[in-house]
Amino acid sequence: MTKTLFLAWQDKGASRQWFPVGRLDGDPERSGYRFRYIGGAERAQAEAGFPLLLEFPELRRDYRASQLFPLFRNRVINRRRPDLGDHLRRLGLTTSADPFEVMSTSGGYRATDSYEVFPKLVKATDGGFRCRFFLQGWRHVNQEAQKRLGTLEGNERLGITLELTNPTGPLAVQIQTTDYHMIGWAPRYLVRDLAEAMADGPTEYAARVVRVNPLPAPSKQRVLIEMTGRWKRHEPMSGEDYRPLVGD
Repeated sequence: MTKTLFLAWQDKGASRQWFPVGRLDGDPERSGYRFRYIGGAERAQAEAGFPLLLEFPELRRDYRASQLFPLFRNRVINRRRPDLGDHLRRLGLTTSADPFEVMSTSGGYRATDSYEVFPKLVKATDGGFRCRFFLQGWRHVNQEAQKRLGTLEGNERLGITLELTNPTGPLAVQIQTTDYHMIGWAPRYLVRDLAEAMADGPTEYAARVVRVNPLPAPSKQRVLIEMTGRWKRHEPMSGEDYRPLVGD
């Protein structure tokens, strides 16, 4: 089965903005992989001088390989590492997880570059979707909220609120406890689709804690959250930013 991930790039200049720039399609069981730049790469070039990746030097080329491209392979833990089991448990995964499943949850974050990976939201025939992500920005919430974060339990229900006054961007998605502590934010890649879906008509959203990872887990992997929802008309990740520059 073919799976899809998107690659995002952050402008380290004045804007600090994130852009979706590439799309990775692959079937890990059949060892077939494909990378293409998407519309967001053109916008990133125009607005922030996005430099094309050395591994993918041409904007309008269809890259194919029988093995996962090094750019992505280096974002997945080596399966020979002794801490593999601990790493996968923090992600809520088992040892059977493939690289797409690992990167979908971990974000493929590396401290040495400006790229992250995120999954394509898939809308089911009944309009429903499901995704998992780690709570972001929790170190920047107030002290009471951080104390509340320390008492979170697996399967605890959470609230979702669209924030119109976030200082780092025009919109953000807040994550709240049921007793009204704002404990952090959802990943930026969800914001536009959630906002557009809300404007499109009635929607259904729910969130819950999957697991809380205590120290010495990395701060970016503190609280794993699952969000579910149902859209009536909205098609996720279908705008110009997400359209491949090379078609099928």
